[in-house]
Amino acid sequence: MSPRRERRWRGPDGPPASPALLVALVLACLSLMTLDAQGGDGSPVESARGAVGEVFGPVEVATATAVRPFTAVPRWFRSRDALEQDMLDLRAENSQLRSDLATEDYNRNRLAEFDGLTAAARSIGSSLVPARVVGMGSSQSFSRTVTIDAGSDAGVSPDQTVVNNDGLVGRVLRVTRTTASVLLIVDADSVVGARVGRSMQVGLLHGRGVLGSDGRLDLELLDQTAMPTEDDAVVTWGSEAGGPYVSGVPVGRVTHVYRSVRESAQRAVIDPYVDFGALDLVGVVVPAGTASDRSVIEADGSLG
Repeated sequence: MSPRRERRWRGPDGPPASPALLVALVLACLSLMTLDAQGGDGSPVESARGAVGEVFGPVEVATATAVRPFTAVPRWFRSRDALEQDMLDLRAENSQLRSDLATEDYNRNRLAEFDGLTAAARSIGSSLVPARVVGMGSSQSFSRTVTIDAGSDAGVSPDQTVVNNDGLVGRVLRVTRTTASVLLIVDADSVVGARVGRSMQVGLLHGRGVLGSDGRLDLELLDQTAMPTEDDAVVTWGSEAGGPYVSGVPVGRVTHVYRSVRESAQRAVIDPYVDFGALDLVGVVVPAGTASDRSVIEADGSLG
């Protein structure tokens, strides 16, 4: 058996390359580089380069076309993820825009109500605790009351005047720590001292127990000879202590005058300024400096 020959990175078995051949190849490469140094159309090897390009160019194009679907797969997944995220962002943006559009009127009305409360505080010269109407009295009880989200912690007490941006709402009946019940002036048991603005005649307002567009008040003047006229403004008479109603709060306007046959007296029908079927933001009249768990609208319209 012939002895095993040891290989040390010499490649396949065979005679070693001739040194003369290696020198010739190197000289040929240097010659080509020298000839092609000027480049462009004037290069002696330009025609050869063009011929090679014409032969192998279509092969390169075909190869690139064949492998393009495979090389594009990672980009496709990245693009798909980006598109899905864009779709999610657009859906969230559209949802927010729809929500803003749906609540635009609601938010605008609430802002107008708050601005109206600040004007009311300046007009009557009293501080107001702002509150929201959170419940209506049961229609089976025949009592026209609402529940507000302000109670004793907010500085609210029984027999305090309740107003909104349009005028007189009612008075506080009962109070818990966080809520209060308000008797509306349209309740059949409600009696409010009132004054006709034009003549300054005083009288008593009685509710009819009806809400909505048919809700009216009946005004009986103490002076039976006094005759209010249509569109006369009516405001609260009020007491010196400010309870249950402070003076000068707008109530409504006279729509017509009639004579009560049963009582042989003249009465005026008052259309209230407040829409009792759409109550939301109200203000409870409180003494200046009242401690409250929320911001109080001061008599000058500022927040305290």
